[in-house]
Amino acid sequence: MVVFALALAACSGPVERAQGDYPTVVSLNPCADAILAEIAAPGQLLAVSHYSHDPAASSMLPERAAQFASTGGTAEEVLALAPDVVVADVFIQPATRRALEQAGIRVVALGIASSLEASLEQVEALGAATGNKERAAHLSGEIARGWQAHHWNGEPAIAILWQQGGIVAGEGALAHALMQQSGFASLSAARGLGQGAYLPLEEVLADPPQVVITAGDERAFSHPAMRMASGIQHYTLDSSLLYCGGPTIPRALDRLSEIRRQVP
Repeated sequence: MVVFALALAACSGPVERAQGDYPTVVSLNPCADAILAEIAAPGQLLAVSHYSHDPAASSMLPERAAQFASTGGTAEEVLALAPDVVVADVFIQPATRRALEQAGIRVVALGIASSLEASLEQVEALGAATGNKERAAHLSGEIARGWQAHHWNGEPAIAILWQQGGIVAGEGALAHALMQQSGFASLSAARGLGQGAYLPLEEVLADPPQVVITAGDERAFSHPAMRMASGIQHYTLDSSLLYCGGPTIPRALDRLSEIRRQVP
């Protein structure tokens, strides 16, 4: 009983139960949080991951995330909420998964969506798992239409998307696909750099692209040498737009397309 009480206290925010036949859901996956917030029936989503309540780690808008309780992800917290379904990532601790499944809770584990298609599949999978196929189909349609609306028909601009830690987006990553869709050709991919490869400032300056898009507050991004380099157009992108796919895709494309329109 003590563990149960402590677990309830650890859940941040109000918890309301869904009405009707919808299975109740707790999400431990920050990317699933954003999808479930859009497709879940009122009261169905009992809690989102604690990441979504942290503006530095969330892909959700703060005011939207605040509408849901959050959980730190321990088995005790989740069991106290007694959901029918838990959505986690593929890295969920085996002991946590075992405890949830032994309690009769269905665990749905999602990987990282590295393409539009994979992201849409995740939306549909969550719709099926939570009894919200129609809402999921509607959200998938909105994302797909947003993708098509941002298709760039002209010549691509040579660019580097430089992320926190000095890493770049490689081929096969969603961030790379977002750049292509909005009118950029990735210089890092052309150099053979894979997803998450480190790109030092010296290499950027030695063979500069037309455009550098930085996402984060890495020291190299604001280095005086960057400001002094001629021929480089420097733009910023909110890192939260790159954490996940799903509903974040249209917002990421909005910003990237806005940048592309400013590039001659």
